[in-house]
Amino acid sequence: MSSENLIVADSISHTGLSRRRALQTVSLGLGVGYSLAAAPLAAQTAIKTSSEGLNVGMVTIDINGVKLSAYRAAPAGKTNLPVVLVIQEIFGLHEYITDVANRFAQQGYMAIAPDLFERQGDPVQYAEMAKLIAEVVSKVPDEQVIKDLDATVAWVGKNGGDTSRVAITGFCWGGRITWLYAAHAKIKAGVAWYGRLVGASNAMNPSHPIDKVAQLNAPVLGLYGGKDTGIPLDTVEKMKLALAGGSLAAKMSEFVIYPDAPHAFHADYRPSYREDAAKDGFAKCLAWFKKHGV
Repeated sequence: MSSENLIVADSISHTGLSRRRALQTVSLGLGVGYSLAAAPLAAQTAIKTSSEGLNVGMVTIDINGVKLSAYRAAPAGKTNLPVVLVIQEIFGLHEYITDVANRFAQQGYMAIAPDLFERQGDPVQYAEMAKLIAEVVSKVPDEQVIKDLDATVAWVGKNGGDTSRVAITGFCWGGRITWLYAAHAKIKAGVAWYGRLVGASNAMNPSHPIDKVAQLNAPVLGLYGGKDTGIPLDTVEKMKLALAGGSLAAKMSEFVIYPDAPHAFHADYRPSYREDAAKDGFAKCLAWFKKHGV
């Protein structure tokens, strides 16, 4: 079983937004809520980042007639901004992901988080992890995700983002996607938070990060937990060896292992959250982007 199996917008434009997402956003008032399958929530309150000085909200990206919803956060009144693609966990585009986008925007980035499960279903409606994975997550093909991200980059290029300075970061399910997209697109850098590195191939997931080291276009920083029971450290070691024989960007890639951290240690709304590792990882993420020109 993969590691993924173990596991605010102040102003929102609803123009072209799917009825599901619009109603969901309005009813919650603070963004897009949490999947019930993500419970139990952590005892502490999840981090809430101010949107003061930011232009935030849901936008719609047209992909050959298909409408893709995305959360965008950027410094208000500024253009030609460096871009960070923020990739969701298996729990979808919810408040934690939108808050992470706000954190990048407060650092001067245009951050955009597309709803990559939108065609397959709404994770917020699921209370059972196994059902969420079976009915939504497992039906999302990598090819669709890659095309959606390409369209997202094209959209930001027309709406204030600098497509010559694009980075990607993702969590859990999105950590794996970070590696794959860095091997597909001409971006500057990636930061993968505890994303699966190896796995069996199938129609939806024909290859995995370890299979893509020769194609990596951008150096990736992997942030992983030493106590992640879903991603054994031996798979990280296998990836390190593979990267050493990969592209130039692969050779430039690095890992940071937090010895006492479990899976999802950055997810501040869950009991797995580890404040020290999460804060250090985010600081390293920002430094990695700047080091590589984003």
